[in-house]
Amino acid sequence: MKGRQAYPLLLPAGLWLLIFFFIPMAVMAYKSLQVVHVDLNYQQHFSFAWKWSNYTDNISQYKSQFVRSFVYAGVATVAAFVIAYPLAYVIAFRGGRWKNLLLLLVIAPFFTNYLIRTLAWQTILADNSIVTRSLATVHFIDLTDKLGWTAGGRLLATPFAVVSAITYNYLAFMVLPLYVSLEKIDQRLLEASLDLYANRVRSFLKVTLPLSLPGVFAGTLLTFIPATGDYINAEILGNPNTRMIGNVIQSKFLIFNDYPAASALSFTLMAIMLVFIAVYAKLLGTEEVTTV
Repeated sequence: MKGRQAYPLLLPAGLWLLIFFFIPMAVMAYKSLQVVHVDLNYQQHFSFAWKWSNYTDNISQYKSQFVRSFVYAGVATVAAFVIAYPLAYVIAFRGGRWKNLLLLLVIAPFFTNYLIRTLAWQTILADNSIVTRSLATVHFIDLTDKLGWTAGGRLLATPFAVVSAITYNYLAFMVLPLYVSLEKIDQRLLEASLDLYANRVRSFLKVTLPLSLPGVFAGTLLTFIPATGDYINAEILGNPNTRMIGNVIQSKFLIFNDYPAASALSFTLMAIMLVFIAVYAKLLGTEEVTTV
């Protein structure tokens, strides 16, 4: 009886998902199978025709953008993890009475609009900025030029600029789950591992890292998924050769009004992401993720 009494509490969330998720998804699924007709006045008309070629044709046409999106998102996720894990570790284990302040500093950039934060990177990575000059001095840009991530000694309008901004904009989504997972670890377990003659490196690899995997799982998903569909960073900081699949979908929806192609591309991206999440969850395990 108590379980049944709790069901009405799910009604608001259920209605929210129905109105703002399932119904729009159904509309997009319907549109993804439509065909476009252009009349003599160059007006577009759409009709439902079970046009599955919307999927195959667009995947074939924009394959490079799909690959580029996953590469950029993957590199940004790895970079965010490398930066976030030590930061979250220090806050959780060494933060002391400064924990709240340090966490506030992590989320402080979110007090500023996403677009403004991205535009700021145009100044940071400008040709004559102190960042660009410093990286050129240590020959970092020479290395990235050879790798193809920058060109002509410039940082702007390159893959490096796009990935750097993506990493920055989604860094907090990596830090916070890692912090929660690390902060929950019982310090006595670490002390016990040291008492059993494990050095600090072995204690980290055998105790701390495995116990923080729920945070790793949540953080990587919260970073990788939105980064894959991002288009703002590539639009502002990239060039035509750095366009991601999000840029294609945005232009199809808002510029060309090609709703069937945009919907098909969106569903394709979601399907690939669902497969990735399923495989990733199987490899890493999700038993403790719900407690993060």
